[in-house]
Amino acid sequence: MSNGHIFVGEVIGTAILILFGAGVCAAVTLRYSKARAAGWVVIAFGWGFGVLAGAYTAAPLSGGQLNPAVTIGIAVDTGKWDKVWVYLLGELVGAMLGAVLAYLVYLAQFQANVRKEGTTEGTADEPLPTLGIFSTIPEIRNPVANLITEIIATMALVLPVLAFGLTKGLGESGTTVLIVSLLVVGIGLSLGGPTGYAINPARDLGPRIVHTFLPIPNKGGSDWGYAWIPVVGPLIGGALAGLVYNTAF
Repeated sequence: MSNGHIFVGEVIGTAILILFGAGVCAAVTLRYSKARAAGWVVIAFGWGFGVLAGAYTAAPLSGGQLNPAVTIGIAVDTGKWDKVWVYLLGELVGAMLGAVLAYLVYLAQFQANVRKEGTTEGTADEPLPTLGIFSTIPEIRNPVANLITEIIATMALVLPVLAFGLTKGLGESGTTVLIVSLLVVGIGLSLGGPTGYAINPARDLGPRIVHTFLPIPNKGGSDWGYAWIPVVGPLIGGALAGLVYNTAF
């Protein structure tokens, strides 16, 4: 695969992933959305379908990694680092593009970003939170615990992804991406409660950058003090998964 194909594939695939993922978070969160308050299960499946659509689209061009943690895990396992920078750049650019597209889809809802007067949700003109649509926010802010969660959850993603390559039938049938998508849903349901399961540095950092600059009314801060955890944790988890896979398999 050429550097150009890799870059374009990862940009397009990651953009689709974030469009679906940030889109489902917006659908569940924003006032005047028909999916308002649909819940965590809907969010988990929305992100899983985002992986499905993005990875299948990018696969012919780049293999559809869409995640720096996966890219690092593969590089640690194989020892091939020469194209890692292309993957990482494409993934970050794609994540930013996907966040912008999700914002445009819900533009009217973002512009009406206030709580409804007279409800238990608050008073008129009080802003609804928007950062959680784009990036992760921990339920309990504990840097050590949050970092451990992201490391373990990312290992639970990357190690099976690497192991799926040993299952010849999955590759021949073209169902590997489908299985990975279901894996992402499972991680969201089982391990996503503490931190919102970033498990992908580009998925969190790219949209957080976009959130900083988007003209969203009452959007609040972008929580850059926490931003290193969903980047460092998944990178550590991906590297550890690559080491475990290389050693055990």
